[in-house]
This record gives sequence, C-alpha cells and structure tokens, in this order.
Amino acid sequence: MNTRSEQLNAFDRLLTIMDELREQCPWDKKQTIQTLRHLTIEETYELGDAILDNDLQEVKKELGDLLLHIVFYAKIGSESEDFDIADVLNTVCEKLIHRHPHIYSDVKVKDEEEVKRNWEKLKLKEGNKSVLEGVPKSLPALVKASRIQEKVAGVGFDWEESSQVWEKVEEELKEFRDEVESGNQDEMEAEFGDVLFSLINYAKHLNINAENALERTNKKFINRFQYLESKAKELGKELSDMTLKEMDVFWEEAKKQ
Repeated sequence: MNTRSEQLNAFDRLLTIMDELREQCPWDKKQTIQTLRHLTIEETYELGDAILDNDLQEVKKELGDLLLHIVFYAKIGSESEDFDIADVLNTVCEKLIHRHPHIYSDVKVKDEEEVKRNWEKLKLKEGNKSVLEGVPKSLPALVKASRIQEKVAGVGFDWEESSQVWEKVEEELKEFRDEVESGNQDEMEAEFGDVLFSLINYAKHLNINAENALERTNKKFINRFQYLESKAKELGKELSDMTLKEMDVFWEEAKKQ
C-alpha cells in the first residue's frame, strides 16, 4: 500500500489537475455547484452499486469519481472566497474530534449504542433543534425511513424488544387489510406506508439494512427475469405470447442458477 507521503502527493496531484481543468477546459469552466449536484447524486448511486456487488476495483474507481466532485465543489467555493479544500477538511476534522469525546477527551462509553446516543446529544448542543434535522429531505423514502428510525433510536425512542416491533407490523397489516376491504384508496396508501415503516423498523432490530435487502431482491429479480427473456428468445418467442405456466418453467430454472 502507499505511504502517507505518497497519499498526500496523490491528493496534491488531484488538486493541481482540478486547477488546470477549471482554467483550461470549456466544460469544467462552466460548472457550478448547482450543475454538479445531479451528477454527484449519480456518482453516489454508482458507488452504492459497486459496494452491493462487492466489486472492490469498481469501488476504488467510484470513490475517485466522488472525490473529484468534492474537490470540484471546494474549487468553486475558493473562487467565491467562501471556502476551500482546507476549510472543508478542517471542518470535518473538528467535528469528528468534538463528537468523539470518548477518544479525544475523558468521556467513557461502554458500547456502540452509547456512542450513537452521545453523537445525537452533541448535535443538539451544537444548535440542531431536532435530532431529525440531519435527515436530508431529498433522500429516497425507504432510506429516509431507515435514517429517521436510527436517529430517534439514538436518543432512546425505540421499542425494547424486536418481538414488540413484529407485533406492530402485524397490527399495521391488519389495519391495511381493513382499508383494502373498505376500498378507500387514500387510506389504503396511508396504511401501506405504515406497514412499510414498521417493517423497516423491524429490519433495524434484526440488524438488516432495509435498503440493501430490497436492492438485493431487485437484482435477483432482474437476473431471473433476464434469464426468462433469454430462454424465450432461444425459442423464438415473445414473452407476451407465452402463458404464465410456460414462463414459470424458466423462472424456476432461473432460481436454481
């Protein structure tokens, strides 16, 4: 692996390249914090895909793309004299030191859960009016639900036993079924949301990442469906012309792959 000196040299090289691109490249010169935003989100999702695939070479590549974006934002910030990369790095260093008093001060903690509780308490002392202020509004709903539940659990607002959460899931399922029978579309949607929220909470209690679990199922379904498509093609058929019974034969084959 690279030495600390080599790592710092590589980071300096990236900063130099960023300076040159900002000065000389027509595309890079035009970018703003606003125009980069959607690209950064895309890069973050690509990193997430690489992590789920456990493709470490792709993780390395996507981390580089994301780091480039961070350096790009800092470069734009320096041009308006609002902040530069040193300000970005020093800010996060100070935050980490402040929020880890069990490392950088004399605070004692017994486990990971106490660390998380202290973290949320420190954030409130820093001026946050709610523990939920740190949950981005633009997060996808499933990820947002997970983060909300992690945040409130960090200050003790949580069920004590996973069995209690499962009882809540069953309660919400019954309420959802009742609304389905009544045919009220708006109430069905509301109760379905409650079912999902309680299931995500149950997953948390089982140490299951709900987002990762669902994405694994998405990938599994895609692989099986594409196998089905390829088999249909081998037979010279369109899926729309096949019966469900015919498709199920290949679906079962896909499950055994």
